Amino acid sequence: MNERILIVDDDEILRESLVAVLKNRGYATAEAASGKQALKKIIQNDFDVVLCDLEMPEMSGMELLEQGSAINPRLSFIIITAYASMETAIEALRKGAYDYMIKPLNFEDVILKIRKLIEHKNLTLENQSLRQEIHTQYDFSNFVGKSEAIQRVFQQIEAVSQTDSNVLVTGKSGTGKELAAKAMHFHSPRSKGPFVAINCGAITESLVESELFGHMKGAFTGAVQNKEGFFKVADHGTLFLDEISEVPITTQIKLLRAIEEKEIIPVGSTQAIKVDVRIIAATNRNLFEEVKANRFREDLYYRLNIVEIILPSLSERKEDIPLLANHFIKKYNQQMNKRVKGAAPPVNQILMHHHWRGEVRELENIIERSMIFCKADFIQVEDLPPDLQQASSQNLRLPESGQLRDVLREFERNYLITQLQKQGNHRGKTARALGIGEATLYRKMAELNIHEEKLKLESDEKGSPN
Repeated sequence: MNERILIVDDDEILRESLVAVLKNRGYATAEAASGKQALKKIIQNDFDVVLCDLEMPEMSGMELLEQGSAINPRLSFIIITAYASMETAIEALRKGAYDYMIKPLNFEDVILKIRKLIEHKNLTLENQSLRQEIHTQYDFSNFVGKSEAIQRVFQQIEAVSQTDSNVLVTGKSGTGKELAAKAMHFHSPRSKGPFVAINCGAITESLVESELFGHMKGAFTGAVQNKEGFFKVADHGTLFLDEISEVPITTQIKLLRAIEEKEIIPVGSTQAIKVDVRIIAATNRNLFEEVKANRFREDLYYRLNIVEIILPSLSERKEDIPLLANHFIKKYNQQMNKRVKGAAPPVNQILMHHHWRGEVRELENIIERSMIFCKADFIQVEDLPPDLQQASSQNLRLPESGQLRDVLREFERNYLITQLQKQGNHRGKTARALGIGEATLYRKMAELNIHEEKLKLESDEKGSPN
């Protein structure tokens, strides 16, 4: 027990009695006979708690409270008074005292109050530490990526974080939509409120309304008690609605009303409940196409899409892949108690030329898996999953020499040829598989000198018997 307690009272007998009792319980103690003596000790020492008489010569307990708190804001005061005056007690509490006690003191009550105060301080410090850890985790400077595409997203997230506008986050599965939503929340004025994330596609259609808005006891079979919905749970915070396109069309009008009116009506109730919630919605579908197909309400679409943030796929930010790989290596070094320094150059080449169907989530899974088998300082090709090893042996042999620009160009050319051949030289299918537009594919083919005649010849040669 390292807590330091300062006892301030002009009554020598009471002061010495408190010192003896607290020392007996394991607390480190110091004493002062006046407010001025106490102030000097506060300047010279780092105390946790001050047990202070209210009425003292030269400097009152109230003055010591004000000046001592200014010197050390972490200092906690318990005021002692001989007068059962609520006015003086309330004034002390208003000026920052943790609690007050009335003479004559019950020493067991003193011990109990000090114990509760210290528990409260420790819990507060723990919460501050956790909140700081969360802020650090979602700090923009810690987001991984130097590519123009991802930097543009970071700038958008930073700008929209300071507003209360609804945001629609779109992108392929695995690109980090929930991570973006958390960054917006923890850098917003709502950061002290709750962040509640729900996957709308994982909720049974018949229960979506109950999960969102809550229900009353007896509202339906199985409703054995009242239940708060996610809107109420997220009050004064942020509600992240992932896979928003999966919300049934019948519930969408009620969702729209909840967003516009800032109130909800639980299932089985007629009483509206006010809620203060910021909405961040996400989808991996083209929501506007869902609107045109009458599967999503147009008015709800525009209410959610005040700002749209489109997360790029890894194919649009290939230069970030080695950075992401190193980020995950550091993460799993801590979790697995390893000291892997990075990925070997051939591994980075394989990762950069792989088609990431599962996006960043798939990349993290592969790094985690590779870390399990890695015995060297760097992840080697043999640590990768078999399909990536096969891709390495077939298509990604490293040249003995050459300038980096030429080497990368040759790898990119070979990769495009391989993907075109996989899709039977169908340009549209290849572009979709690569996550790029057809115009981009045609431009790349021209830049890399990939011609249709050569592709057909190579396909025929591969398909002909020896």
